[in-house]
Amino acid sequence: MEILKKPLLTEKVAQLTEKLNRFVFKVDHRANKIQIKAAVEEMYGVTVVAVNTMKYAGKLKSRSTKAGVVTGRIATYKKAVITLKDGESIDFYNTL
Repeated sequence: MEILKKPLLTEKVAQLTEKLNRFVFKVDHRANKIQIKAAVEEMYGVTVVAVNTMKYAGKLKSRSTKAGVVTGRIATYKKAVITLKDGESIDFYNTL
């Protein structure tokens, strides 16, 4: 099971990172906080202080096209907010 799917990089997350040293990831919906903490520490070599998780339910979306109304659903996902030890950071742009 791949626990960390991808980091979320939005304006709101950038403010969290600058002010509170927190980073946000989309994670596997079956992963718990202990597994998420271990995965971040192993992948980035940092010390995790806290992990907060949130589940987002998929929403129904519809749009009008020439063929009529098309409806669909956005996928359900789980998000994890990772708080790192003071002085540590994750650099997403220069990490290989």
